[in-house]
Amino acid sequence: MILKTISLVNYKNIRSASFELSPKINCFVGHNGTGKTNFLDAVYYLSFCHSAYNLIDSQCITHGEDFFVLEAEYITDQGDSENIYCGMKRGTKKHFKRNRKEYKRLSQHIGFIPLVLATPSDSFLIEGSSEGRRRLMDVVISQYNATYMEALNSYNKALQQRNALLKMEDEPDPSLLDIWEREMAKQGTVIYQKRSTFVQQLIPVFQEIYDKISGLHEKVSLDYISHAQRGDLLEVIQRDRSKDRAVGYSLHGIHRDDLEMLIGGYPMKHEGSQGQNKTFVLALKLAQFDFLKRAGSGTTPLLLLDDIFDKLDADRVEQIIDLVSNRNYGQIFITDTNRDHLDSILHKSDNAYKIFSVEDGNIREREAHV
Repeated sequence: MILKTISLVNYKNIRSASFELSPKINCFVGHNGTGKTNFLDAVYYLSFCHSAYNLIDSQCITHGEDFFVLEAEYITDQGDSENIYCGMKRGTKKHFKRNRKEYKRLSQHIGFIPLVLATPSDSFLIEGSSEGRRRLMDVVISQYNATYMEALNSYNKALQQRNALLKMEDEPDPSLLDIWEREMAKQGTVIYQKRSTFVQQLIPVFQEIYDKISGLHEKVSLDYISHAQRGDLLEVIQRDRSKDRAVGYSLHGIHRDDLEMLIGGYPMKHEGSQGQNKTFVLALKLAQFDFLKRAGSGTTPLLLLDDIFDKLDADRVEQIIDLVSNRNYGQIFITDTNRDHLDSILHKSDNAYKIFSVEDGNIREREAHV
């Protein structure tokens, strides 16, 4: 997929911007806080129907304004043109359209424009809670498997209903608990199988990319952990119903899954340096790109790299530059405060590129190579 043109109105600190993009490499240079990340977030929004950073859509509207609009023209890998539009006024729901036709459900759009975003905040995958690591799996799998998202939505609904029963002051109806537990087990088994297959296929690709960036200096791996590995999921969920009742929520199920991140066989969060942590999560994101490209509908994902070079030594930066300059990658968006890193990428690549400057929400094309 290629993002050909984009128009932004009142999106965060970008009041108005409209321009054509390079089909290969697009570099955005500017100081921190000028709007580089906001632009990438707008591209992300057009793929996922929401911001990568703001849970509340209205927070994406420029301060003092009443609406935002995002509109873009894409070219598919088959050469077809696609128009994607999103608009929202304060106090109303957003409108998301493909070729002027509004979606009945936003979930119908997910996966149409596959995308991988790597940012400095990805370190939370190592340091943070298991919720972020589950979301990593969900974001990738839902982009190529529509039934996964349906199963995830059904599971979360059943979990919500079971938790509501567990919180009741009076003793809940066992038959109602049983209904929601069976739904959790049914959908949870589907989710577990999809996650397990995904992780198994991702590990060798991830390790190969990490080895390339690190120069074979350390060994890394991933370990998927799930309550579904303890036996029949329905039995696992029902086993400690009395404990669940005491705490008021469900202690067992795939909503407690985790993706353990290891270096040298030990947890990354205890052993990894800043550079190793950053290499780990970047290799993980690039592996997701490779996975989506192979597992999806034949559509090359967009790759968004937001300020990824900080805290990395020169050798690792060079290896990353060599990787992303490879023709296996499609259209790439890179932001940095340091023009030197971007010049290194462009020097190694004979691909077309454009360089944009970003200042106080204003985006201007500065240089282009066809």
